Amino acid sequence: MKRRTTEDEKILFRKTVETSRPQVIAKAKPKKPAAKPKSGGIALDGNTRERLKRGGVRPQASMDLHGMTQEAAHRALLSFLQRSRKSGLRLTLVVTGKGNPKNEDDAGWMTRSHGVLKEMVPRWLNEPQFAALIAGTAPAHVRHGGAGALYIYLRKTERGD
Repeated sequence: MKRRTTEDEKILFRKTVETSRPQVIAKAKPKKPAAKPKSGGIALDGNTRERLKRGGVRPQASMDLHGMTQEAAHRALLSFLQRSRKSGLRLTLVVTGKGNPKNEDDAGWMTRSHGVLKEMVPRWLNEPQFAALIAGTAPAHVRHGGAGALYIYLRKTERGD
């Protein structure tokens, strides 16, 4: 059998509810682990990204991958980025080309939306041997090749490198 609430208890309860404020408990925000820089420009600060976007920075070195096979381009790009970083360069330009335009005949080999190297280079830049060299990437300004080129911003060299 339950006990009945007395009139004094009811009055005390109403008074307490009317005068009290809900207690706000601040929830701790979960800490995100430090993001590993990826290609796509994520590690570039806003100022650098904006200067690249406007074409206000001139690449210190460039490489043209036109006419290379995937295998040759992969090796050449890795070697180029390693040499550039070792030389203390920060901004490089890699020209991949836009690829074949769509043909009116719709030949099977021409239906690709863009070139093989244009598609493969961003994938390669996510591989561990490339990612260790790169601080970020951004699409090139029109004066540096536009849609057929990519800025690659290299990490600073460490004193032991």
